[in-house]
Amino acid sequence: MKRGIYILLVSILFISCSDFQKTLKSEDTAAKFEMANELYDAGKWNKSYKLLDQILQQYRGKPQAEKLTFMHAMCSYQLKDYYIASFHFDKFTDIYPQSEKEGQAAFLAAKGYYFNSPVYSKDQKETIEAIEKLQLFVNGHPNSEYLSEANELVKELDFKLEKKAFEIGKQYNKIGGYTGDYNASIKSFNNFLLEFPGASLSSEAYYYRFDSAYNLAVLSVDYLKEQRLKDAMGYYNSLKKTFPNSEHMEAASLMNEELQQQLNTFTTKS
Repeated sequence: MKRGIYILLVSILFISCSDFQKTLKSEDTAAKFEMANELYDAGKWNKSYKLLDQILQQYRGKPQAEKLTFMHAMCSYQLKDYYIASFHFDKFTDIYPQSEKEGQAAFLAAKGYYFNSPVYSKDQKETIEAIEKLQLFVNGHPNSEYLSEANELVKELDFKLEKKAFEIGKQYNKIGGYTGDYNASIKSFNNFLLEFPGASLSSEAYYYRFDSAYNLAVLSVDYLKEQRLKDAMGYYNSLKKTFPNSEHMEAASLMNEELQQQLNTFTTKS
């Protein structure tokens, strides 16, 4: 019984594949149109796309063209070919700005750019492009049903840029050993705090900036040390004022006491 069902299913699949191949190779545009629709509705994105790719040009300027153009883009999107999908959705919105599908197409075009954004440790050119595309969608579709999701995607991408900038400063801090690295860390965190005001990683940035300044001061040669001790204590005061409840506050306070003790030796000498 089970073997018979298995043979039946295999036969249906074979016939189905055979029908698709015949239609794909035929010159019957109407048959391709019909099968492309059936496959699309069944979620057979790859097969539907192949048929649509063959007939799309033949329907340019005809009533069916709008539907087919959207389907063509959607197949690419469902196949996770986001570069191509975004290109086709952008093209759809240009050709059919009054379409009832324009809002969905505009959102999916922007979301395709989101999916192409790499991990934070890599170059963020695509991330910046995705933010720009999503922001254009938000600005142009203030009443869209996709507005909330688009704003969440922008926040996620913004954090990716924030994380990358933060990690650059932290990496210099970790390298340590050379005053140049600590200087680079301080500059990186200063830039970070200017570029991302109110960022979720601000508290950490304030602490690691102070930590870098602390190490820079402690490792300094005598003729630079006094000023660097004062600078480091200034960063401590900024941390304490801005984030008095930081989880690093206890450790930072002990570090600041050491800085004060070392600074006192310069006061005593003078």
